[in-house]
Amino acid sequence: MSGINLNECYGIAMGHRLQFEEAQQAWVVLYPEGMVQLNQSAAEILNRCDGETSLEQVIRDLEQVYGETGLTSDVVELVTAALDQGWLRRL
Repeated sequence: MSGINLNECYGIAMGHRLQFEEAQQAWVVLYPEGMVQLNQSAAEILNRCDGETSLEQVIRDLEQVYGETGLTSDVVELVTAALDQGWLRRL
């Protein structure tokens, strides 16, 4: 599973900020070199990566809120990409 541990907690990396931008009407990750606009799914996942909630609980919460199952691979894919981009860190 891409080296992702579902029992670990992830949070926004130092030097980065997750916020809603009125101008874009979207959530963005801000960092010194720029900004990345997130789609709704990515924003829902990253907003739950608060550094205190395990990834397993994030997935359970998303599945409950959206009445879906089997979201693990999609969430792991996004978290892996966010780690690779430096937006998230393991805590």
